[in-house]
Amino acid sequence: MYAYLQGKIAHKSPSLLYLDVNGVCYEVNITLRTYDFIQHLEQCRLYTHVKVSEDAWVLYGFADEQERTTFRQLIGVNGVGAGTARIILSSLSPIELERAIVMGDTGLLEKVKGIGAKTAQRIVLELKGKIDTKGVVLNTNNSPETHNTKPNDALIALVNLGISKAAAEIALKKIPNPHELPVEELVKQALRNL
Repeated sequence: MYAYLQGKIAHKSPSLLYLDVNGVCYEVNITLRTYDFIQHLEQCRLYTHVKVSEDAWVLYGFADEQERTTFRQLIGVNGVGAGTARIILSSLSPIELERAIVMGDTGLLEKVKGIGAKTAQRIVLELKGKIDTKGVVLNTNNSPETHNTKPNDALIALVNLGISKAAAEIALKKIPNPHELPVEELVKQALRNL
C-alpha cells in the first residue's frame, strides 16, 4: 500500500514512532534495529508494511528495504505473526538471524520470546536459502556516545512489543548494571531473559 513514508519525527521510542508527513502523523511500529538507525535523527524515511485485519490497520516501519523484506519473509512462515516477526528482528541482528537459519540453529531462535521448537524449525526450513543480509549497513558512526539508559524506557518498549509489564520487569531485573547500558541493549537482553 505504502512503499515508504518520509517526514519529521514527532515522537520516538524503541518500539514506536510518530512520523509527521506533511501534517498527517502516522503511528509506526518499529524494531530495535530501526530505532538504532533513527534515534538521533529529526527526519527519516521508513520502508513500510501495512497489516490489515478486521479490527485494525497496523503500520510497521523499517530502516531499509532489506529489513522489510526479512520481516515479510518471517510473517510468511506459518505460526509467525507480525508481532513475533518484530520481536525476532528486535532480538537478533540480521547477521545472527541469517546465521541461525543457515546453520539450522533452532536453539537460538527458541530463545526469542514466542518462538517454540516447532516454529523455530519451520522458520529454518522455510527460509533457508531465502534470507540474505549481505550488504546491509547501518549508519551508526554519527551516534553520540551517550544513550538513554533508563530502564523505564526499556520497560515501555517491552510493553509496546506485547510483553506483559510484570514479565518485562522481571526480565529487566535479571540484567546486571542496567543503568550503564543503552536502552536498545536493555531490551535485547530482557527479550533473551524471558
